[in-house]
Amino acid sequence: MTRENSLTIDGFRVGIDGERNLLEVIRKAHIELPTFCYHSELSVYGACRLCMVEVEGRGLVTACTTVPEAGLKVKTQTPAVRELRKTNIELLLASGHHDCPTCGKSGSCKLQSLAERLGVTEVRFKAPVEPKPLDLTSPGLVRDPDKCVLCGDCVRFCSEIQGIGVLEFTHRGSRSQVSPAFGKGLFEVDCVGCGQCAAVCPVGAILVKSEVERVYAALQDPAKTVVAQVAPAVRAAIGECFGADDDTFTMGRIVSALRRLGFDRVYDTSFTADLTIWEEATEFVNRKRSGGKLPLFTSCCPAWVKMAEHDFPEILENISTCRSPQQMFGSVAKEVLPKELGIRREDLVVVSVMPCTAKKLEAGRDELGVDGNPDVDVVLTTQELARMIQDAGIQFPELPVDRLDQPFGTKTGAGVIFANSGGVTEAVIRYAAGHLGEDHPAIEEVRSEKDRRELTAATPFGEIRMAVVHGLARARELVREIEAGESSVEFVEVMACPGGCIGGAGQPVTHSSKVRQRRTRVIRDVDTTLDVHCPQQNHAVKELYQDRLGAPNGAEAHRLLHTRYHSRRRISGDGIALSDATGEPKVPVRVCIGTACHLRGAQDLLKDVLRYVEKEGLADRFEIKATFCMESCDRGPTVRVNGHVLRKATFEMIRDRLASAAAGTPPAAEASHECVHA
Repeated sequence: MTRENSLTIDGFRVGIDGERNLLEVIRKAHIELPTFCYHSELSVYGACRLCMVEVEGRGLVTACTTVPEAGLKVKTQTPAVRELRKTNIELLLASGHHDCPTCGKSGSCKLQSLAERLGVTEVRFKAPVEPKPLDLTSPGLVRDPDKCVLCGDCVRFCSEIQGIGVLEFTHRGSRSQVSPAFGKGLFEVDCVGCGQCAAVCPVGAILVKSEVERVYAALQDPAKTVVAQVAPAVRAAIGECFGADDDTFTMGRIVSALRRLGFDRVYDTSFTADLTIWEEATEFVNRKRSGGKLPLFTSCCPAWVKMAEHDFPEILENISTCRSPQQMFGSVAKEVLPKELGIRREDLVVVSVMPCTAKKLEAGRDELGVDGNPDVDVVLTTQELARMIQDAGIQFPELPVDRLDQPFGTKTGAGVIFANSGGVTEAVIRYAAGHLGEDHPAIEEVRSEKDRRELTAATPFGEIRMAVVHGLARARELVREIEAGESSVEFVEVMACPGGCIGGAGQPVTHSSKVRQRRTRVIRDVDTTLDVHCPQQNHAVKELYQDRLGAPNGAEAHRLLHTRYHSRRRISGDGIALSDATGEPKVPVRVCIGTACHLRGAQDLLKDVLRYVEKEGLADRFEIKATFCMESCDRGPTVRVNGHVLRKATFEMIRDRLASAAAGTPPAAEASHECVHA
């Protein structure tokens, strides 16, 4: 380490090695500065001012926004710095109604822990008087605006990682708040329910909606038989809630805890993950051989499915019709167990334990049930199950290891690795190759931690071009490339959450990639210790096909294991006619005047287009209509001329396109193909 490539922090010399800000250098020096709005996977925001440090010659600066430079002399614990941090904590505590003892985040709240760490025992400032209403519209989340501290973590994650952008800052000054557009509830806009806003929220402003009381009510009802299915990702994380480090036996302890809570039977969702591969791989091979719709997108992630229904209804036929493992389990359980146990379907309660908040909205889909009785009755997250275990006083790390019930407790390693991003793809490769995945040269490439990776797998069905993405923004990019003909992949695995299900919003809250890596290792270790690793080696799945389902993708399998999707696009129809075009077909012109495009000048653009057409005597050549959404809100204003989409459109771009059409381009129906002008 040289002076030319180092700085001093509290008198100690620390090297600079590519860190993007001073905060990262300070952390490298084993000093954990308090932060509130900083998240290593998001853009730097610099709002909370808790990471203030004193730099010689510059005074007080925010460490997260300061570029490290050689020779800087930094002090992290001066009286001025410490006093400022405490004052900022007071201001945050006074920014809303932080009733810590009754808050759902109590014990894991970052504001609470920082106040304790910094010795803040009183608040000198008055809290707002007027309470704001709770947002209870989402099946999986509760939003409490009164607890929001405007850190912006949810806004940036929703926009930058998920590419959804349903949360934004509204109003100004003391009235500022984070909210969906027009004060709507989360489920009244295009929220996909992934819950990552709750995962990054450092306080109790967005929480997982609890269904614990519903489960307790079912367990206490003597007329009900209550069974649980446990997703593979749960076993990788629940021990974190109890300080348990013996991950090898965690699943056995989960079974033991559930039985002590009163569940009649406990099964493993890995069973239906194996079943999913039988169906999905068969579906893919059938499509590939028959020239069906490709690429085939996976359907395991309900947040991804909902995003596609909102933003890309044109690709819904490309999404596998297979239900997710959760829903396959519910369907099979309610088909098999009532007959086996001699009870009515309505008296069987299926409880899912999932790492995911989107699974709550998935279970409520109308098509995933029979005559109003859902296949899955209640979804608990890992957090909720841990809370039930704690409430019951069960000493989780001390529990004996118990066995799963059969036959739905049988699994292979292929089903277990569904928990990780790339796991579904690896399971498909194992199924297609017909031998252990570890022997396949493509596996390590699948196991990369990159948020997007592509590979070509050699299988008995020929070479398959595959892609794996996690984070919906990356999925959105890939879909657009496929639609533009820039990608030729045939199979695409999509997971909404970082790292896949192991990083789901229902898991114990973490902001550390190292924690996700540890969870991944747990899943890989479970896979390694099992005797069987390929889906077709699950004898219980084989017997299910022989006894009840018939052939994969057959009629009975389709009835119980497959589903359908529907467009959730907000605007349908042709739009609002603004020209007087009559007679022969005219060149269609569509101008988006939705909120995002309006704010970027769409209204003035529309007026300019109408004036141009009238001035040039072209009214009889063009049919001009206003519409409200072309699903390109981040790149408006958006205009479509004769099937060609112009994004970030200017009048000059539109004029040139109109002139070209007027000069000889024949009128045509609106096309789904897009010629994009970035």
